[in-house]
Amino acid sequence: MTQRTWGIRLSLVVLGFFGCDREKPKLTPSTIPTVSVSRPVVREVVEYEYFTGRTAPQFSVEIRSRASGYLKEMPFKEGDEVKKGDLLFKLDDEPYLSQLKKAQSDLDANKSSLKLAQADNRRAKEILRANVGAISKQDVDKYEATEEQADAAVKASAANVNAYQVSFDFTTIKAPFDGQVGRYNYTVGNLVNADTTTLTTVVSQDPIYVYFDVDEQTLLKVGRRLLERQVDLKAQGSFPVMMALGDEDGFPHLGEINFVDNVISSSTGTLTLRGVFANPANPFGKRLLRPGMFVKVQLPVKKPSSKLLVSERALISDQGRKSVMVVEAQNTVKSVPITVGPLQEDGLRVVETGLSQDDMVIVSGLQFVRPKSQVKMEEVPMVGSKKSVDGAAPPEPRSPRPLPSSALNSNAFPSDGSPSTEQQK
Repeated sequence: MTQRTWGIRLSLVVLGFFGCDREKPKLTPSTIPTVSVSRPVVREVVEYEYFTGRTAPQFSVEIRSRASGYLKEMPFKEGDEVKKGDLLFKLDDEPYLSQLKKAQSDLDANKSSLKLAQADNRRAKEILRANVGAISKQDVDKYEATEEQADAAVKASAANVNAYQVSFDFTTIKAPFDGQVGRYNYTVGNLVNADTTTLTTVVSQDPIYVYFDVDEQTLLKVGRRLLERQVDLKAQGSFPVMMALGDEDGFPHLGEINFVDNVISSSTGTLTLRGVFANPANPFGKRLLRPGMFVKVQLPVKKPSSKLLVSERALISDQGRKSVMVVEAQNTVKSVPITVGPLQEDGLRVVETGLSQDDMVIVSGLQFVRPKSQVKMEEVPMVGSKKSVDGAAPPEPRSPRPLPSSALNSNAFPSDGSPSTEQQK
């Protein structure tokens, strides 16, 4: 095909494009979008801080024997709950019983010697009073010294009996407090060395401690509010705290802070706090909480106050700043900057500043609007992100289970702050 032919075809195409009457596209008029709006929810809100903690027993002990011998009895099962004074281990006590019996026999013999010495000394003194020359003063002194020696021998024998009795009692090892016993470290027939062999462990179950670390900024905030009496304290100035396990919604366990460490850690900038919580057994004797569990901790840091709340989906984020779209008069959209607070359990976000109770906040259809645009409103209830399938508001969170008064006895808690103590039988 020649260059001339290409030129002719190109000319025909151009003439056809510009010469034909093309139908112009019809422009449809823009429609006004319909958006869902809601008024902010007004209710009493408590400000909380959240932490991660770990459970620990109130008492923890490694069971060791204070006597050496062979294990003879172990009348408990691994993992059983025991009461204070229950028998855990019994050593072979025959050697200690023999020593105790011998010491008792020596004591009886020395008591007899003392009785004879007392009688001889008494008679010598009577003779001396009746007839001065019948007995010498030297003999009287000898009888007096013999009685004193016999008395000393009796006291020494009594001390030996007490020592052997203690050693004999050490062959019986009992639970030092109510708690759950661990696994066997040794079984019947093994040799146990005094003060070194760990036989098992016992940890208390009810109440249970929760340790968690609070950062310095939160400490300062709570401390200032305490000074200003903005924190709602429980009876007798105790500080409430709530706790939840990893699979629980809300914070159903109510306790109180019963220990605050005295030094902020220089490496982490945190202070260790301890809460105490009830851990009762169910009708089958099982308990929910165990030492060593990771838990969520909720700490109230301000008294309840009236706040406005909006749905999380109504918020617009722009470089860390929050705003919402509000419908004003003549159905005009306006962007309103706000200051937000903590997120609530039902998915509503606290609004500290920027909104009023009568503002109509757009909660659905934000992608269709911009500031100063016109919209049609459809008012709906303000619902958080955690709603039921049928759209109803979520149920109220379960009331926290309070700590029994018996567990709040301050005398029952050690003040050293250590999660466990090592004791001996």
